[in-house]
Amino acid sequence: MARYVDGFVIPIKKKNLPAYKKMAKLGCKVWMDHGALDYYECVGDDLDTAWGFPFPKQYKLKKDETVIFAFIVYKSKADRVRINKKVHKDPRMTGMKDMVMPFSVERFTMGGFKVLVRK
Repeated sequence: MARYVDGFVIPIKKKNLPAYKKMAKLGCKVWMDHGALDYYECVGDDLDTAWGFPFPKQYKLKKDETVIFAFIVYKSKADRVRINKKVHKDPRMTGMKDMVMPFSVERFTMGGFKVLVRK
């Protein structure tokens, strides 16, 4: 069965992690209520790796920052579109539109991905 994923990388100040976690828990509940198959919000732990281009260099992280790596799994791209329409109309989310984000939206990155390999 096909899958589709929304992926996010979000640089964030470590002091803002509690506020982000609160927001992420709500996001998880809303997306899962509307049909997402899975939802992950992960915080950087081992970022200074010898392989590839490390997140701290890629995102020019300061000592007081880390990154969130998050992804939402859907049955298909069509399901993603349907679910996201519902999420963006959900009163639990529309109340957040005036909220000050606990991260810099200018440094936030995201995209939709077709699954290439899956067990």
